[in-house]
Amino acid sequence: MDYRETAYYSAGRATDLEGKDRILYRFFEILPGAIAWLTLIGIVLGARYLPTWMSLFIIVFDVYWLLKTFYLSTYLRQNWKRLRKNMAIDWEKLISHLKYDHIYHVVLLPFYKESEEVIEKTVRTISETKYDTKKIIVVLASEERAGETHYLDAVKVKERYESKFHTILITKHPANTPGEMPGKGSNIAYAAKQVKEIILDKQNMPLEDVLVSAFDIDTVPYPAYFQCLTWYFLTTENPHRASYQPVPFYHNNIWHAPAFSRVAAYSSTFWQMIQQERPERLATFSSHSMSFKALVDIGYWQKNMVSEDSRIFWNAYVAYNGDYRVIPISYPVSMDANLAPSFLETCKNIYKQHRRWGWGVENVPYLLMAAVKNKSIPLKGRFYMSLVQIEGFWSLATHPFIIFLLGWLPIAIGGREYNATVLSYNLPVITRYLMNVCMFGLVVSAVIAMNLAPQAPIGFGKKQKVFMVLQWILVPVTIIVFSALPGLEAQTRLMFGKYMGFWVTPKHRKA
Repeated sequence: MDYRETAYYSAGRATDLEGKDRILYRFFEILPGAIAWLTLIGIVLGARYLPTWMSLFIIVFDVYWLLKTFYLSTYLRQNWKRLRKNMAIDWEKLISHLKYDHIYHVVLLPFYKESEEVIEKTVRTISETKYDTKKIIVVLASEERAGETHYLDAVKVKERYESKFHTILITKHPANTPGEMPGKGSNIAYAAKQVKEIILDKQNMPLEDVLVSAFDIDTVPYPAYFQCLTWYFLTTENPHRASYQPVPFYHNNIWHAPAFSRVAAYSSTFWQMIQQERPERLATFSSHSMSFKALVDIGYWQKNMVSEDSRIFWNAYVAYNGDYRVIPISYPVSMDANLAPSFLETCKNIYKQHRRWGWGVENVPYLLMAAVKNKSIPLKGRFYMSLVQIEGFWSLATHPFIIFLLGWLPIAIGGREYNATVLSYNLPVITRYLMNVCMFGLVVSAVIAMNLAPQAPIGFGKKQKVFMVLQWILVPVTIIVFSALPGLEAQTRLMFGKYMGFWVTPKHRKA
């Protein structure tokens, strides 16, 4: 059976389906938020009516979190070493031992109302990469709804740089197309189809020889990115059954961003670094690459999705009956940290961006639906991937609250009888001690962040560098306000069927 022909394969939400499938999909949409809220409400009720048992649970949970911190810190350090090694490799020399002259790259750069400066920096950086740029096709994917001014910005950039590439193609994604959600997914799906029709088909370029990279407009690839990507593609077994994931650094403007933004940015990078060491858990995120053959085979990016970057992986996973994976290439691309004209606007944008990332929970019902419907995916794979996704979003929405807020509830609402016990006296002591030990993870984060940070601009001295270290004391705040809270909101919205649209992160650069 070809599961690409089933109704649920391209479903973005329960309302895209009918009958029993719609009911089942809706149940799966409710599940993540329900689990998160039952956990949080259960802890509050337990602290009130079973304070002794809840105190023991909190201590056990804190020990678990301590062990998990050391466990994840190990992966972070391993990937840091791998990153440094890969950034030091002479990729040109390495791929010279392979036949790679036939490999072309398509780079999709969707934009909405970003400035000409943002567009130009990305195109200029791609033109300066070490790969033969005459084998790179750059696609400036504009939106009709953004207006003519922004389209003309792309035209100006094309005029300056088109001689450096095989082609610079400008596409204009039509507005108000039925069945589409305005956003990155529908834009790059349209742009990729235009590339195939206008360039690849007319020039008889085999799809098997073309790699497509879906970037954000502020994505700046490091110098050897396309060489590194090409090497992984040519040395991977069955390379058309894989996506290729770089590590996203959010530090194009890191020295100008406020501390909250820097911590949130590096935390996102560190999580992706950790996931690179656990490829069995890895799904595509943000900027990623894949074979154009696979892209066409699975039907391009879905046009009705917010989290198109991860859904493209799950589409492939379902279409190929579980025979699809993500290859971590442990090589960086750099994007902007959140920065707005004012501090409050920056905080608001961080929250909205992480809520959009948290909306990746929309993939949970899709994956659970596939687990039920597609029996061709091995049972172990269906069970494992479903469990990983559910646990990941549950952890995102609940663990920070449990660690930093709810751990004190038995003392606050447990009653006089409980407060007279030895356990009541020792709970805050034990919790504080365990959390202090967990601070080891923050030290590791601070060291790695300083090593990953780009060179400070002129005028930034020791004071700013000290703040780059001290900023990590903000983690208890950022992990709740900019991670758990938007994650919980996203799951709650999905639970009640309050579906989100695509929110474009504003790109602001200081002069």
